[in-house]
Amino acid sequence: MGIFDRFKRVVKSNLNDMISKAENPEKMLNQLIIDMNEQLIDSKKAVAAAIADEKKLEREMITNQQQAEDWEGKARLALKAGKEDLAKEALLRKQEYDGLSAQYKQQFDAQHESVDKLKVSLRQLQQKIEEASRKKNLLVARAKRAEAQKQIQSTMGSMADTSAFEAFDRMAAKVDQIEAEADAMGEIEDATKSPDQDLEKQFKELESSGASADLLLEDLKKKMKAEEQLPEK
Repeated sequence: MGIFDRFKRVVKSNLNDMISKAENPEKMLNQLIIDMNEQLIDSKKAVAAAIADEKKLEREMITNQQQAEDWEGKARLALKAGKEDLAKEALLRKQEYDGLSAQYKQQFDAQHESVDKLKVSLRQLQQKIEEASRKKNLLVARAKRAEAQKQIQSTMGSMADTSAFEAFDRMAAKVDQIEAEADAMGEIEDATKSPDQDLEKQFKELESSGASADLLLEDLKKKMKAEEQLPEK
């Protein structure tokens, strides 16, 4: 069946081309369904043309059969009229149309058989395209799932590189070092203070503490004196 061989070649060519370009699976499958339906339309047209040829051969066969019957009728008429020579001529014409009718019948039978096979193939092709359309969404879902899995694996693969984690460890060690240096500088500063500086600091703290206590005591005295001057209720 030439038309279906062409269908398979065209679809296979388009599919290989889309796969080689690594297009989006959903877009690729949608386009493939469109291409298959377009080829199906062409196949239907080819089958319709084959059916038209079948009907034309059938009409030619019937026409020649009718012509042969007409010439047989004329031969009968001539024979009844006693004109045997004329009857013979009519029978020769009948034989000619019988031969043509037989040839057309042979062509018609072959075309009819071919058309029946084309119809079966066309129905099978349409069923396959309908099945492909139903499976398209499943294939798209599988493709998306596979792509997501691929992305996860790629991410996990990149995390296998420990350089980023090593950078964090080095930074933590650096911060520990800075804190240790700061503590050491504080200890050194305390250790290098003179005795006079330390004594002066202690007196200042004592004076500050005493001054503060005197003020608090004076405030309390004033508060109590004010309460004594208030009239009794």
